[in-house]
Amino acid sequence: MSEEGRAALPQILPIFPLTGVLLLPRGRLPLNIFEPRYLAMTRDALGGERLIGMVQPNEPQQDNRGGGTLNPPVYPVGCAGRVTAFAETDDGRYMLTLTGVSRFRIRDELPLLSGYRRVVPDWQPFAQDLDVPPATGFDRARFIRGLKEFFTQRQISADWEAIDKAAGEHLITSIAMLCPFAPSEKQALLEAPDLDERARLLIALVEMAAIQPTPGSYDEQTGGTRH
Repeated sequence: MSEEGRAALPQILPIFPLTGVLLLPRGRLPLNIFEPRYLAMTRDALGGERLIGMVQPNEPQQDNRGGGTLNPPVYPVGCAGRVTAFAETDDGRYMLTLTGVSRFRIRDELPLLSGYRRVVPDWQPFAQDLDVPPATGFDRARFIRGLKEFFTQRQISADWEAIDKAAGEHLITSIAMLCPFAPSEKQALLEAPDLDERARLLIALVEMAAIQPTPGSYDEQTGGTRH
């Protein structure tokens, strides 16, 4: 990535707190936006750098509206995504796709703007996110084996032919974002220093989850797309 590309990262970033939602560099995250403050956030982002920071609340929330806390404390590390697809529905909702650009550390939080939250991001700790990482040497066979056990236990269907053909980074990123891990586990995947470390952690999480009872209350579909 050129120095110009690095310099283009903004000094102020809107954030979208969602429990249990993970965005990683070069990953793609669909979002359904309907709350007024986040509609305003989206309009402002589209009129500017088109970047939105995805973060997780760092305290247990009853739901993705904050569980009674309008602006809950959030983890200090998030990931900014660029709006790469946008559509407006007949009832005024926005359907977005964010493509992950870079992680950031929250340096400071600014006053609300139109009800949504903004931060001063520190991009420097994650400057490597703007470069395509080298090929990872993770144990692919072990990972696929654990993933099949995990998906079978959770009754999750998968296109195994596509998984077998997926490039290493795409596979790790997609599975990390899609699997219904606990919020703290999602955060650990986000903060992994590099792709190899993320792969090792993901393998461990998949293998541990495969031998644990299936959770009965976590709904990754509604939990991950509505706010």
